[in-house]
Amino acid sequence: MSTLAHTMMTAARSVESGLPAPGGIDRYPYPETPGADRIPTPAWEGTDNELGRVGRRSAGSRGRGLHGQLVQQLGQMIVSGDLGADRPLVPEEIGQRFEVSRTVVRESLRVLEAKGLVSARPNVGTRVRPVSDWNLLDADIIEWRAFGPQRDDQRRELTELRWTIEPLAARLAAGHGREDVQQRLADMVEIMGHAIAQADSITFSRADAEFHSLLIQLAGNRMLEHLSGIVSAALQVSGGPVTGCDRPTDASLAHHARIVEALAAGDSQGAESAMRQLLMVHPEVERVVPAPREH
Repeated sequence: MSTLAHTMMTAARSVESGLPAPGGIDRYPYPETPGADRIPTPAWEGTDNELGRVGRRSAGSRGRGLHGQLVQQLGQMIVSGDLGADRPLVPEEIGQRFEVSRTVVRESLRVLEAKGLVSARPNVGTRVRPVSDWNLLDADIIEWRAFGPQRDDQRRELTELRWTIEPLAARLAAGHGREDVQQRLADMVEIMGHAIAQADSITFSRADAEFHSLLIQLAGNRMLEHLSGIVSAALQVSGGPVTGCDRPTDASLAHHARIVEALAAGDSQGAESAMRQLLMVHPEVERVVPAPREH
């Protein structure tokens, strides 16, 4: 979020602010209703005016999606490094700055805690956790990293993971003769072909995403299926280093079709090879594909 690029929460509140010390989220009795006595404005470091503008925009859509917007804003601030590790997050300060209720703040921090971004402990309060504690496979965190300062690292890591997951999934899928799923894969290839002819990149992307999701399901490995969100996230945040699925091209379409043909023939090696070729359609991807290590 560009307007938050230079903002930070204060590391410690002013003694003169009159606010209670950090603690459990439920311990802050600031008012829920507009017009009630306002909490004195805390001193947040950073570009104060920019943060105020963001808070007002969020308040403008109050009542619908407000909780999700606050999760998004705080999550991006943490992942971008604007809110560094071990920085305290004081709920009433958040409520004051973003003009949201105690309930919205509490629930938003709980979501961030479930993602490993923050921790809340008695007598310590809510603090930002280090990167090593984050759930880096969480779809939101993947997106926030992909569009933040870590965008290059995130896209490289996603590409490397796809090179691990998808060729293996294609090889395993060839051993499962589920004709209904294979037909659905063929349908997706047909839809992608029509989308290319009509220069409809949105339809292509949707069909492509379903193709890859179905393929991983067809592999019959529950742990691989659990990781399918990584592939979906990689397709959604395409932009930096590109793969064959990031752009609708005839070459990409041909490799998708070869995968379907190999699956129908029960050719596990052919399916794996076609998937690797698909991920290498564009020359730019070569610089992010992990090279074999020399021993």
